[in-house]
Parts: sequence; structure tokens; C-alpha cells
Amino acid sequence: MKSILSFLAIFFLSSALAQDLKSPSEFLGYELGTQFTRHHEVFAYYQYVAASLPGQVRLETYGYTPERRPLFIALVSAPEHMQQAEALRLKHLESTDGKGDARLAVVWLSYNVHGNESVSTEASMQTLYDLLTSKKSYLENTLVIMDPCINPDGRERYVNWYYQYKNTPYQADPNSKEHWEGWWSGRSNHYMFDLNRDWAWLTQVESRQRLKKYQEWMPHIHVDFHEQGMDNPYYFAPAAEPYHEVVTGFQREFQDEIGRNHARYFDANGWLYFTREVFDLFYPSYGDTYPTYNGAIGMTYEQGGSGRAGLGVVVATGDTLTLKDRIAHHLTTGLSTVEVAARNAARLNEEFRKFYGEPKNFKYRSYVLTGDRDKQEALAALLDKHQVAYGWAAPATVKGFHYGSGQTRSIRADQEAMVVSTNQKKGTLVKVLFEPDAKLSDSLTYDITAWSLPYAYGLDALALQSDIPVTTPKPQDTAVGFREDAYAHLTDWNSMKDARFLADLLQSGIRVRRAERPFRLDGRDWAAGTLIITRGDNRNLSSFGEQVSSLSRKHNKSLTPATTGKVDQGRDFGSGSVGMVPAVKVALLSGEPTSTLRFGEVWHYFEQQLQYPVTVLDADYFDQVDLGDYDVLVLPGGWGYRKFLNENRKGALREWVSSGGRLIAMGEALGHLGGEKGFSIREKETEEPGDEAEPEYAQTRRERIRDAITGAIFKAGVDPTHPLAFGYGDTYHTLKLGNAAYELPGGNTVAVLDKLPRPVAGFAGSKAVKNLPGSLVFGMESVGRGQVVYLADNPLFRGFWENGKLFFANAVFMGNP
Repeated sequence: MKSILSFLAIFFLSSALAQDLKSPSEFLGYELGTQFTRHHEVFAYYQYVAASLPGQVRLETYGYTPERRPLFIALVSAPEHMQQAEALRLKHLESTDGKGDARLAVVWLSYNVHGNESVSTEASMQTLYDLLTSKKSYLENTLVIMDPCINPDGRERYVNWYYQYKNTPYQADPNSKEHWEGWWSGRSNHYMFDLNRDWAWLTQVESRQRLKKYQEWMPHIHVDFHEQGMDNPYYFAPAAEPYHEVVTGFQREFQDEIGRNHARYFDANGWLYFTREVFDLFYPSYGDTYPTYNGAIGMTYEQGGSGRAGLGVVVATGDTLTLKDRIAHHLTTGLSTVEVAARNAARLNEEFRKFYGEPKNFKYRSYVLTGDRDKQEALAALLDKHQVAYGWAAPATVKGFHYGSGQTRSIRADQEAMVVSTNQKKGTLVKVLFEPDAKLSDSLTYDITAWSLPYAYGLDALALQSDIPVTTPKPQDTAVGFREDAYAHLTDWNSMKDARFLADLLQSGIRVRRAERPFRLDGRDWAAGTLIITRGDNRNLSSFGEQVSSLSRKHNKSLTPATTGKVDQGRDFGSGSVGMVPAVKVALLSGEPTSTLRFGEVWHYFEQQLQYPVTVLDADYFDQVDLGDYDVLVLPGGWGYRKFLNENRKGALREWVSSGGRLIAMGEALGHLGGEKGFSIREKETEEPGDEAEPEYAQTRRERIRDAITGAIFKAGVDPTHPLAFGYGDTYHTLKLGNAAYELPGGNTVAVLDKLPRPVAGFAGSKAVKNLPGSLVFGMESVGRGQVVYLADNPLFRGFWENGKLFFANAVFMGNP
């Protein structure tokens, strides 16, 4: 009786407080849509609502951005549900075991993953208010989780920029400065990463913190609110083809049901919209696909606007699109989503249990991965974050599809072999991330078409059509520590863990050598690239032993002591082939010639992955910088190099390289480095087109795809004796993002495509592959006393192509001294 009275008291109190709750406009002091609300003001409104209605709203801060802004969610439901929110959460999670009798629909609304798609955070505040007032009946069957801003750093960058450059009052003329954001746009996060493509790879701190909270709830529905070009009508579900084959019939059907409900409201208001175009459900790292592969109804909603729209802008039709309009559209689809969930709560729960409870009929049931232990550990760390189970093989002979050869093979598996099975809770996600080549129902896709983790992590793999037994966790090596009496200490060079260890040693002032050729010592073979730390090189360091020991423990690196510098086979440690690894000073070009995303990948690589200092040089003042202060200069990919790399700059770069500098050129930069004052790199001549009939207008987009490579994986041959390839074997699987093809006459080609290249996974157009035979993947050219490193393909793409990262470390540290 007492609990019933307590609940009634909370219910009536909440009802009374809801009637007095301030709207966003009342709380902020301006009409919503007439200003952009800063992040701390958004946070303040959510705090006010939670304090005003504690029985219905609970805030949870789940982390902080690199710029120290809070990341938070609001849990919103009826008083009777919020009073037992934790019990309801646990009951809901029973569904992920295919069990339980949960009845509440869990809806997660994510706003503003792209910072300059700024309207959705504004809409979130009105959505919260309406759910607690005029639409409170929707909460009787739902618990709504709202993340008002996934990307606060990017959004604040945009909002600050807009306030600096806007007219007063705002100018709707699209030519005005307030509609032309600069290179350092607000779309991406602090490190210029696209957070909407990081759900699976988790390279960014925002993604990792958010996923922990997401996995505490595993919602039935997840909506990702976006903006697109300002002239486009609104887009909502159902999504476009291709759908990945694991998307269930119910997920397809329910997307359509939600879309029909949205259309009802948009029709009533006379608002234009479109569905089933452009935005597909294939690439696994989006805010719609990743939830889908975890059993949710994952959807993207796109409002016209983005960074060009401001508070109001004249669009192609001659109409003025205002921030108020954009808020109204996102508010409508957000509320409509919760409405559909509320009336289908029982069905959502039933189908969610089926998703997890019914056996999966996948072709491949187990993936067996062998290779370098560091790479296995890196993959295991990612799987742990996704709560994907894995184990180690019991001794057995297994047979399956071999990733490296593309054929059926048998291997003898043992405890060194990692096993990931689809027979687990996250089995659907395992299939999507591990399958050799995802089935593509339509080549017109919005993103890359290949990402298989065995290729990305550089592991040899078999895909098996059966389960295999696993055993206890793989035993770890017992690390051999530092020995004071040793002549030198040796350690291998195979992975990013090794590169981080080297970076830390160099920053600590410890001198390190590297073997240019393989050698044999004390009965053990050591590969080219082996790191050698001699006592003699570091005789002036009083804390030498203590520092090396501490760093080896920090990076979990095993050290092998050597009592002599004379090897059994190969070159002795005093040889010119065992050169010093320099503590290079690195500069990185930023600004208009580069892509913000490509720049961000390199910036993040140095600061967060390699943990090695880098100086950012902007193109605006590049000519005033003395490049002689730097040993290495990185030119990230981008589309502005035609203008930037004029003959004078190429001449200056050539002079700097000749004097001993190392230039690392990536992607599109390669195509503009050649010429009279440039280097030897050149684009391959394109084959002359045949006499083909002009396609019909309706088919032109599909014809153009024949010239495209949409993120496909190719097998390349590697020269493992070259310093740029230290730590690699004779093959490498590269992720190719376009059809550009280069050759390097007179230089050192380190990795090249085969004579008859075909993608091992993903889509490559029939015309696009014709110019690829023998084309450059990675290479290095000596110029005077320096080198130019050419990275035609991007080994740092989105921070997830783990097996490419050592190539980049080699480019920085392992070039010829």
C-alpha cells in the first residue's frame, strides 16, 4: 500500500511540474530557431528539465571530448517506468539472450554527430519538452534515450564560427560569408574524424565512451539525425539498396512502417521528402548500420541545410529555408518515431528476442586467425570493446576458405590460433565484420564496400563452415627484462606496439639502432627492422637501464639481451647496415590543399596512436617556414595540390629533400609532385576508351560506377627487404579508395599491384581496374641525401586499417639515414 501511495505521489507531482515546465525558448530567453544554442546552454536546459522532473528524466554524463566538453544522455519515460529504470534495463537485456518478457520499447535518438549539421541539437530540446508535455502518452510504453550532441567539439567550432561571421540580422543570400564555412569546418570532431563512420572502428574517444553506454541499453530503435545539402528535401526511412544480407525482414518492414508514419505528418504540412535513395544499409560503421547489425531498427534522417544554411538561406527553389523550418522537420520525425515505437512495443520486443534467440544460418560459422601476436592482441582489444567473444583453438586440422589465396585450404590449428565464432550473442556483427567479401546487391553505394577485419589487421585467416573446439586462453610469453651486463638488447619490429615502444624510447633520449638486413645471433634468427639498443650508444645516460626497463614494461615488450655485437650470420652491430634510428622532428601540412579528414588521420596517428610529437604547418604561412628545422614533412591527401604545388614550391621541396629531408606524400599529392622541378612520380597513362555507345541519361550514374573503385581490397606484392616494408612479408592487402594509378620510374617500388589485379573483396568497376596492373601502392625515391616516400593508397584510412600503420611508421623512422 505504501509503495502504491509513493508512486501516486510521484505521478501527481510529475504531472503538476510538467505543466509548469519551461519550454526551451522560455528557458533560453530567445525563440528556439532564432539563435544557435551553445553546448553549455543545451546542457543547462537538460539539467533544468531533469531537476524539474526527477521522476521522469535522468541525466548521465558518459564521458568528455578531447576539448573537455561533456557527453551526456537523458533517459526519459513515464514515472512508473523511471522509478524502476534499472530493473527494466536488466529485463530488457535478457532479450539479447533470446529470453525474458520485457515489454517496454527502448528508443535511442542521437543528434549532431556532424558538428555543422547543427539543427538536430536544437530539435532535441523541443523533442524532450514535447515528450514530457503534449506527447507524454508516448512514454507509457517507451523509454527514450536522447543524446543531444554526439560531437560537441565540432558543433561548437561551427557555432563559434557562425557567430563570428554572420550578418545582423542574418543574411539569407547564399553568397554571404555566413554561408561559406572555411577549411577547418565543424563537421568533424577535434581530430577531424567523421564520427558517423567510427561506430565499428572506435578510433575516437567519443565513440568508445558512447558505445559503453549504448551497450548498457541495446535499444530496439536507433535514429541518427543528420543534415544534407541545403537544396535537398527531407530524407527518412526506408533506406536505399544495398541492404546487407543480414538485415532481417522485420527490420526492413519496420523501417517502412516508420516511414509511412512520417509521411503522414509531412503530407499534412505539405513538406517535401524522399525515401529509398542514396543512404543505404551496408557499410557497418554508421549510426544506422551498426545498430542494425546489433538487432535494432537503425535509421538515418537527413534534413536539408548543413553548414551553409545558417539561420536562414535562399535555396534553389527561391524559398528561404530557416533554422525554425529545420527544427520543425527533425522534431516531427523524432516524435513520430517514438509514436510508432509506443504502439508497437510488444512487437519490437518479440522481434528483438528473435534476433538474438533464433539460430543464424550463416555460411561461415568460425573464423580462425593466425599470425603476429601483437596484431592478434590489437584485434582482441577491438573485439573486447564490442563485447564479441573469442577464444583459442584446440589442436586440430581445420579446413576452410583461405583469405590470402582465395582458395580452400587446410591448416593445423593450435593455441596460437585465435577463433571467433558466429555462434554467440554478437554473431551477426561477427559475420559482417569478418566475412571475406560482403555480398553486394547493388554497386551504387554511399561508402566503401570492403572492410574485412582479417585483411585490415594483417592476419592469416580461414573462414570455416563449421564450429571448432576452443581451449583455455592462450599462454602469454614471459618477458625477458633488461640485463645490466648485456652488450645490447634486441626486440622485434612487427606492429604498432613496436612503433610506440620505439617512439617512447626516442623521446626519452635513448639511442636505438635498427638492422637493415636479417641476422642470426645465439641460435635465433632476427628479421630486418629489429631494434637494437646498445649500452655503448647510451653510455652517457645515468638512468639508462631503469628507463629501458620501465618502457619495456609499459609497452609489454620483451627484450632479448645480447652479450656481443658480433653476429653469427649477417652484419655486426657496428656495421653501416645497422644504422641509428633518428629522433626525427616531424611537420604536417594542414589547410586548403589537404582534406580535413586525411589531415586528421595523420594528426591523430601521431598524437593518439604513435604518441610522437608533430608540428602542424598551415598552408597559409607555409612559405615563411624554414623547412630546415624539420626532418620529415607529411603531405596528407587532398584535392588542392594542383594550385599549392606550383613550380616554385616543388623546387623548394626538392632542395630540402636533397639536403637530407624526407617528404611523405599521400594520395592526391602524388599526382602533382612530378614535373620540371619535381620528382620522378607520374600518373600512368589512361587507356584510350573504346567505341562505346553513349549511355541513356537515366543510366549515366550507373555507367560512371564502372570507372570507380568504392573502397575495395586488393592484394599487392611487397619487397620485404626495403626499409619501408620492415615488419612485412611479401604480400600486403591494401584498401584502394579510387582509380588513380601511379608509376615510379627509376625509384624503389616497395609495394605494387599484381599484373592482373582483381579485388579480393569489395567493388571495382570494370574500367577502373584496366589501368591498375603493376601500379604503385607504396614506394620510396632517393633524391640527393634525402628521400621521398610515396603512399598512393592510404594506410591510415579512418584509423582502422591496422595493418597499414607500420608502413607509415617505417616511412617516418626507417628511411635510409
